[in-house]
Amino acid sequence: MAKLQVAIDLLTTKDALALAGKVAPYVDIIELGTPLIKSEGLAVITAMKQAHPDKLVFADFKTADTGELEADMAFKAGADLVTILGAVDNATIIGAVKAAKAHNKGVVVDTIGVTDRVKRAQEVSALGVEFVELHAGLDEQAQTGYSIQVLIDEATRAGVPVSIAGGVNLSNIAAVKQAGVAVAVAGGAIYGAADPAAAAKELREAFDAA
Repeated sequence: MAKLQVAIDLLTTKDALALAGKVAPYVDIIELGTPLIKSEGLAVITAMKQAHPDKLVFADFKTADTGELEADMAFKAGADLVTILGAVDNATIIGAVKAAKAHNKGVVVDTIGVTDRVKRAQEVSALGVEFVELHAGLDEQAQTGYSIQVLIDEATRAGVPVSIAGGVNLSNIAAVKQAGVAVAVAGGAIYGAADPAAAAKELREAFDAA
């Protein structure tokens, strides 16, 4: 069953909890963005898990080294999923997976900055990760000519469990789901909306209907 994830790229625990409180009924996974975790530390993970114990809490660490150590930190703080960068050495991913197994949690490999996302997704899937995030970052999305269609095409070719993050919104969420994703990640389409709860509800309905 494909899941819907909200990416919270706000900078305070208070704002993150307020947003999560509005959109939680419509999402399966609550992602705490890297800037949020850097701003607030591990405490924001614990606060979110305590507020929403029935949701999967996703800590976007984007770990580049010391995979086992950083994953262990995230899981101990209450995270269910943690991200490791796909561009790093396999040993970092393997270490994180070791920590995940010890906690019965999961590792997500983030392909931001990876040249051949499909090839890397296939490689790291063999290492025991939960799924691979086909990810165009906010900086990449801001470039002229960016299209989420690139990620949708990659998802259909990958043949392994993937998520798509990089401009998911109401106009493309059906195509994202039909590409066979395990998870669709919406960020700005929810937190940038005038009414985040209504936006999340609309996305959920379109996602489920697709």
